[in-house]
Amino acid sequence: MKKFKIGYRTIKTAVGASIALFLAAYFDLHFFSSAAILTILCVQTTKKKSVHAVYTRVVASIIGMIFAFIALESFGYYPIVLGLMLLVFIPTIVSLRVSDGFVSSVVIMMHIYNEGNFTVDLLWNELSLMAIGFGTGLAVNMYMGDYQKQLDHYINQIEELYRSIFSEIVKYLRNGDTSWDGKEIIEAVNLLNKAKSLAFKDVENHLARKENQYYLYFDMREKQLEIIERVLPKITTLPVMVQQAELVADFMEELSINVHSGNTAKKFRDKLDIVKQEFAKMPLPENHEKFLAMASLYQFIEEMDEYLEIKQSFKGIKKKKAITN
Repeated sequence: MKKFKIGYRTIKTAVGASIALFLAAYFDLHFFSSAAILTILCVQTTKKKSVHAVYTRVVASIIGMIFAFIALESFGYYPIVLGLMLLVFIPTIVSLRVSDGFVSSVVIMMHIYNEGNFTVDLLWNELSLMAIGFGTGLAVNMYMGDYQKQLDHYINQIEELYRSIFSEIVKYLRNGDTSWDGKEIIEAVNLLNKAKSLAFKDVENHLARKENQYYLYFDMREKQLEIIERVLPKITTLPVMVQQAELVADFMEELSINVHSGNTAKKFRDKLDIVKQEFAKMPLPENHEKFLAMASLYQFIEEMDEYLEIKQSFKGIKKKKAITN
């Protein structure tokens, strides 16, 4: 059985429906309970989705009233007329890309059908229901929880996983330790998916902003993880251990200590250039196995240069607290 939980959206739906119902009844509107239905249909997971929901429902409802007026007043208030009208109405709102407003528009159209007479009073009644229902739904959905604390927590978790992965690489290069099961890779993939989803939701809750630094950060880490997954087989299947392995291990150890959300990639790319220069100074391989090992290590540091280049293009995250290494 799934854990019982009352979230923000549930609370906003209940509060919004109650307010809309109260206002519609207070103004003595006919079909006043429909205001609550219209509000419920507009409560969405993000502010942008809520604004879009109100837009589609307003447009679809107005088109629905026009269709109802023309069809029912011209051919009579009969079920067959209503059915034929829907055959034309549905493709119309689909073509206008406001099909999400179908249910709310049908609510309005059924009011007109039940009344059996389209009057000015009925028109104002329906417009008032729409104003109260959609307006209340939009108003309650303007409050969204602050995701920054959770996003910062995801950052800390991801960076800790990257440190663990690099530490395991160091262990292998120094000691030939092959006991690592790679679970941190799977955890990082799952965590990045959750983090990007939450960061995108945060973007959707800022009406004038299309992206944010958190989403860009998680996207950057995802690209880096793709490189890590690609190079791990090269570094963990060395046929023999060569002198260069210790050089790479020293670099990876220092890098693992300095995984953070700031941007010091330029410094580490400079250090990697030094590693490459040291590689060039070392003696040539004595046999085929050592040649393969050195080639794999060199490919690895080239891939790590790309890893750092991706980070260098990221401006960093400005947190409330000072960033530390």
